[in-house]
Amino acid sequence: MSTFTAVNSQEALALIEAGAVIADIRDAGSFGNGRITGARSLSNENLQQFIDETEFDQPIIVCCYHGVSSQSAAAFLCERGYEKVYSLNGGFEGWALGMPDHVERG
Repeated sequence: MSTFTAVNSQEALALIEAGAVIADIRDAGSFGNGRITGARSLSNENLQQFIDETEFDQPIIVCCYHGVSSQSAAAFLCERGYEKVYSLNGGFEGWALGMPDHVERG
């Protein structure tokens, strides 16, 4: 079983540019107000769809508010067999401060 790796915004950006999926686990309202460009909202309601659509060797970056909850979600995905899972240090809040050009609003 693989384990997730914590990454900072610069490392995450490189992974995104190489094709990583961004799974944002924040609530729908927060996701709707702003998200990493290209992020997908991931919740209990669409988890099975995400699993069905995402290859096990596809890099996945899990994003939450501040980088804490994403660790549990990343560990969960590793337990399900995903091989390249990352947790974003600082979460969306840290990303928005450091990478404002890579944030979608509204």
